[in-house]
Amino acid sequence: MLGSRNGHRRTARSADGALIGVEDLEPPRWAEVDQKVAGAGLWQTVHELPMAARLVVGLSFRASPGRTVLAGAVQLASGCAAAFGLFATAGVLTQLLTAGPTPERVVASLPAIAAVVVAFALRGLLDSAVSAVQGVLMPLVRRAAQDRLNSAVADVELLAWEDSDFQELARQGGYQGVQAVESSVRSIASISSALVSLAAALITAALLNPWLLPALLVPTVAEAWASMRAAKQGYVNFLSLVTRRLRLHVVENLLVARDVGTERTALNLQDSLLTEHRRIADQVTEEAIRAEHRQTWTRLIGRTLAGAGTGLAYCVLGVLLYIGAMPLAIAGAAVIAMRAAASSLSTTMVSVNRLYEHSFYLRFYTQLIAESARRRRPATGVPVPRNPETIRLENVSFTYPDADEPALVDIDLTLHRGEVVALVGENGSGKTTLGKLITGLYPPTEGRVLWDEVDLATADAHSVYEQVALIDQDPARWPMTADTNIRIGNLAAPEPYGATWETALRESGADEVLAKLPQGPGTVLSRQFRGGHELSGGSWQRLSVGRGIFRDHAAVLIADEPTAALDAKAESRVFAGLQRATKGSRDDAHRTTVLVTHRLANIRRAHRIVVMDSGRVAETGTHDELMRANGLYRELFTIQARAYSTEPSCRNCSTAPRRE
Repeated sequence: MLGSRNGHRRTARSADGALIGVEDLEPPRWAEVDQKVAGAGLWQTVHELPMAARLVVGLSFRASPGRTVLAGAVQLASGCAAAFGLFATAGVLTQLLTAGPTPERVVASLPAIAAVVVAFALRGLLDSAVSAVQGVLMPLVRRAAQDRLNSAVADVELLAWEDSDFQELARQGGYQGVQAVESSVRSIASISSALVSLAAALITAALLNPWLLPALLVPTVAEAWASMRAAKQGYVNFLSLVTRRLRLHVVENLLVARDVGTERTALNLQDSLLTEHRRIADQVTEEAIRAEHRQTWTRLIGRTLAGAGTGLAYCVLGVLLYIGAMPLAIAGAAVIAMRAAASSLSTTMVSVNRLYEHSFYLRFYTQLIAESARRRRPATGVPVPRNPETIRLENVSFTYPDADEPALVDIDLTLHRGEVVALVGENGSGKTTLGKLITGLYPPTEGRVLWDEVDLATADAHSVYEQVALIDQDPARWPMTADTNIRIGNLAAPEPYGATWETALRESGADEVLAKLPQGPGTVLSRQFRGGHELSGGSWQRLSVGRGIFRDHAAVLIADEPTAALDAKAESRVFAGLQRATKGSRDDAHRTTVLVTHRLANIRRAHRIVVMDSGRVAETGTHDELMRANGLYRELFTIQARAYSTEPSCRNCSTAPRRE
C-alpha cells in the first residue's frame, strides 16, 4: 500500500489482552547492539571504564577547567594524606613495639604520633574541601553535558524524528545518559582518592613483607569480578525491558496527559489504563526481582571469595610470624595496613561498580551524540537562491524509515515563483510528504529537488529553511505569550510590530483571537504556568497562519490543511489572506505558495491544482481544466459540492464516470 506512513512493518505480536494492542515489541536496533556488547566477556568490556572516565573528565574540563584541576588536586592530596598517615602509623607501631614500649620510646615517638594526627585531620579537612568543590562542579558538568547533547540533537534532520529507534535513543540518552554523567563525577572523584589509599596500603604491606601483597590482591580481584558482573547483569536486564518500559511510559503519560484528558474521561478509560499499567508494571517488577536475585548471588559469590582471600592474607601473616620471618612489632603494622587495604578496597569497589554501571548508560549519551551527527545534514556552504524562479522535482520518490512501500513515486513537477499551487487528493495520497520535499524538510530517496539550478541535497540546510514558511495541519502550541507565538516566525524582523505584523493579524484572523485574551497579546498560552490560558483548535490555527504570513521574507509558503479547525467564515478569510500573502513585503518578492487541503471550494482560484493519488501525480491543471477532464478531481469536488446542495438531485453537480 502506498501512503505517507501506511507501509510500516508490523514488528510486534498482536495481543488481545493488551490495551495498546501489541505485545513483545521489537527492541530498537541500538538496544540489540548493546545486548551483544553486554553479553561479551567480562574483561572485553573493562575498557568501558576508561571511556567513561575520559568522557566525564572531558565534560568537566569543558564546564570549568579550574575547578576540575582543583577537584583532582584536592582529591589526590586527600589520598596522599591518608597514605602518609598509614605509613606514619606503621612507623610509630614499629618504633614502639620493636623492643617494647618504654616511657622514653613513647616520648620519642610523640612527634611521629602528632604527624599521624595531623595527617588524618588534614585528610578530613581535604575531604570536606572535595565535597565543596564537587557540589559546585556537578551541576556545571550536568549543564555542559546537557548543552552538548542539545547542540547535537538540535540540528538533526527532520526525518530522524520519524524513526522510532532514534526517538527512544533520544529519550534514554537525554535522561539516563545525562544523569549518569552527573553521577559519574562523584564516582570518579571517590575512585581517585580510594586508589591512592589502596595503593598506599598495598605498598606498605609489600614493604613490610612481599608475601602480603599477592595475598591482599586475591580479595581485590574477587570484589572487582563480582561488582562488574553484577553491573553487567543489571544492564542486560535493563536492555531486555526496554520495550516494556516504553509501553509503561506510554500508559503513564496517557493517565495524566492533558491532550487526551477529555476522551480519557468521556470514554471512562481510567480503570482500563490503570489495569494496563499494573499488568505491564507486574511484568517489569517480576523481571527486576529475578535480575536482583541473579545479582545477589553474584555479589554473594564475590564476597565469599573476597572473605576467603582476606582470611588467606591473615593466614600468610600468621605463617610469617610462626616461622619468624616477621617480628611481632612489624606484624602489628601489617595488620593496620591490611585493614586499611580492606577499607580502601571496599570504597574503591563501590565507586568502581557505580562508574561501571554508569558507563553502560553513558553509552546512550555517546551513541545519541554520534547518531545525531550522522543524521545531521553537513554544512556545504552552498546557499540556495533567494526567491527562486522555479522549484523543480525530477523523478522524485520517497520512502519513510522502516516502511516497505514508498510514500511518493516518480514525481515530476515544476512550481513557478508567484504561483499559488494546491495539492489535493485522498488521505494518504502523499500531499503532506510532497510539501516537505518541496521545502527540503525531507530529502528524496530518489531523484532531485532543485531551486533554480541548485540541488537541495548539496545546499546548506539552514539557507533553505530560512526561506521556508510552514503552516502545519497540527500547529505547534508554543508555551509563550500570544504575540511571541506569531513573532517566532520571524524573530529577526526589524519592525516586530510594524506593517507586516498588522498584515499577519488581519489576514489570518489572529487579531480577533488576541482581542479576546485576558491580557491581550501578552497572555501566556500554556496551562503549565499559573495564570496561563489555553486556546481552541481553531484559534491555534489562526495564530499558526499569522506566523506563516509574518515570516514574509520566506520564498516558499506551505500551508498544510491550515483551516481544518475553522468555521466557514474564518476559513474563507484565511484562504483569501493566504492567496494575498503570495506577494511578499517587497514588490519583487512574490512567494511560491503551496496549499495542501481537502477543502476544494477554497482553491478554485489557485493558479494550478495538483491531484495526488497513491503517491503519484494523477493530474494537474486549473479548476476548470480539471472539471472538464472528468478525473479524480472532478469526482472529489462533486462529492463535496453534492453535500452542500439543497436539491434532491443536483444536475449541475452530477458526475460522469471517470475516464481511466
